[in-house]
Amino acid sequence: MPPSPASGLDMARLPVHVAIIMDGNGRWANKRLLNRVKGHEQGAETVRTIVRTSREIGIKVLTLYAFSTENWQRPKTEVNALMGLLVRFLRSEQEEMLSNNIRLCTIGQTQRLAEKTRKALEAVIAKSAENNGMLLNLALSYGGRAEIVQMVGRIARMAKEGKIDPESIDETIVADHLFTRTIPDPDLLIRTGGEMRISNFLLWQIAYAEIFVTDTLWPDFTREEYLRLLEAYQHRNRRFGKVDLP
Repeated sequence: MPPSPASGLDMARLPVHVAIIMDGNGRWANKRLLNRVKGHEQGAETVRTIVRTSREIGIKVLTLYAFSTENWQRPKTEVNALMGLLVRFLRSEQEEMLSNNIRLCTIGQTQRLAEKTRKALEAVIAKSAENNGMLLNLALSYGGRAEIVQMVGRIARMAKEGKIDPESIDETIVADHLFTRTIPDPDLLIRTGGEMRISNFLLWQIAYAEIFVTDTLWPDFTREEYLRLLEAYQHRNRRFGKVDLP
């Protein structure tokens, strides 16, 4: 159920777009002397909880950093397990996404994913295309620098072909050639696991996002902590480089 007014959360001042770096699955498993894949499996349960909570309270866009371009360097067995877990997650959550008016999309170099994984993604993306209650955006095979390089290449080609005047290039044109061109920039960035870094995530888009880092490992991240961070966000003074006038 949505949080009660007593929770302190102002439902009229929610962030439109929440982005999350889901860190700590491996450490969660290591602490319990378990295989790292067990941490990812438990992390998938947290994904379900946060997606449901976001939809219930009215978050419009939720972006989850599910697999980075750097993650391809992990052992092949772990990568294969992660892809298999993603396929199972998509199949098990498809009906819930459809019944709860959630649209799925992805950003990243998804052409690098295995055919089975791509087909599972494409199936849910197609079936949920008309949903408009919430956008669940999975960053898969995603890297912020790679995205920017790709954007620069596209704009350079357009300029070379005479389709765009180099003197007209501005922030709007840049944003229109990123993976996220149809999505508003994140208002809130959450990182679990305690690491104080961005890890190549949405480098352009988070320029003015409010950032919260929690020591909680992703599998232990709860609905209650998520709501507390949303409430803390509402106490931030977002000036966007300006000053408060008296």
